[in-house]
Amino acid sequence: MNAATRIDFLYLSEPDMIKAGVTDMAACVDCMEEMFGLLHAGDYRMAGANNDSHGAMVMFPAESPFPTMPKPTADRRFMAMPAYLGGRFCTTGVKWYGSNVANREKGLPRSILMFTLNDTETGAPLAHMSANLLSAYRTGAVPGVGARHLARNDAKIAGILGPGVMAKTTLSAFMAACPGIDTLKVKGRGEKSLNDFLAWVAGAFPQITSVIVVESIEEVVRGSDLVSYCNSGETGDPSTYPIVRRDWVKPGAFLAMPAVCNIDEGMQAPDIRKVLDNTGLYEAWYEEVPKPAHATIPVIGVKFMDMIAEGKMARSDLEDLGAIVAGDAPGRRTDDEIVIMSVGGMPVEDVAWGTVVYRNAVERGIGVKLNLWEEPVLR
Repeated sequence: MNAATRIDFLYLSEPDMIKAGVTDMAACVDCMEEMFGLLHAGDYRMAGANNDSHGAMVMFPAESPFPTMPKPTADRRFMAMPAYLGGRFCTTGVKWYGSNVANREKGLPRSILMFTLNDTETGAPLAHMSANLLSAYRTGAVPGVGARHLARNDAKIAGILGPGVMAKTTLSAFMAACPGIDTLKVKGRGEKSLNDFLAWVAGAFPQITSVIVVESIEEVVRGSDLVSYCNSGETGDPSTYPIVRRDWVKPGAFLAMPAVCNIDEGMQAPDIRKVLDNTGLYEAWYEEVPKPAHATIPVIGVKFMDMIAEGKMARSDLEDLGAIVAGDAPGRRTDDEIVIMSVGGMPVEDVAWGTVVYRNAVERGIGVKLNLWEEPVLR
């Protein structure tokens, strides 16, 4: 055996990931906050010309001469999301996934994800891990980071549209950031998903003493201190996206939007603070898709990019969460200001939380060690 050339890596199944702490939301919020500080400092790289791309996607044509080529049904895609993150992480990785909404008919998640973590110096794999929980928790943690800095300290009422996986992790992060929440309003479509969500809330957060199922999006928003739209839906026509109307929004509300969303003219006004998880991410998206971009990418930060292009707002009207976390921009300024934050999702988040979980696994002896080679045949 040549110890100098031997490469082993760790395989972590979903049960292994749970044992290694992937579902520790409080720790995940802390990790994402640290990651945003590094993002603001520039100690990271993602793909694309501006080093801020979401990733590279394989999509399928509407018509193909090849009978075996998949059709472009809802959420039918493959995607690679690579990134490097510095600081105490100093690791590189890529999340790879296939997605198809029809998976649900087979009892599978819409997306099936894997994450590979690499040694940045050699490129050797450190770990190959199940990533559905990794991705879900890092996505949900970002609204928690936003709430830590931008929600009112006395926030008690949360409103959530769409009682799925994203709603569970977002609510978990809200609870980590704002432990005084005691009331939840939720709107869903399917009875099964709604009942599952309600049972989960009752078990996970007994301190939420009032859970109200509402019938309209307006009821989700009206009177809520924290709001999140966690729903899925068809893209293409922004007029059909779930909307936020200014007259629904309580003074002092914080809205974190990781899913399909639109806003009315009142919410477009300059006195509404508009925060992005990373402006460069939206600039990269804007270069990659047809205009108006919001028709293709339904998150609200892309709507902001369209507004800038249309002269409805200035680039300087946007704020980065990283600057707020780093103290270079203010957190909540007044009790009554309204803040809406777009959550787009970035591969640096997977690298950050994946590195923490991997190091936990090594420390705790979790996972299966696999050998790549004793020494390479070709070099």
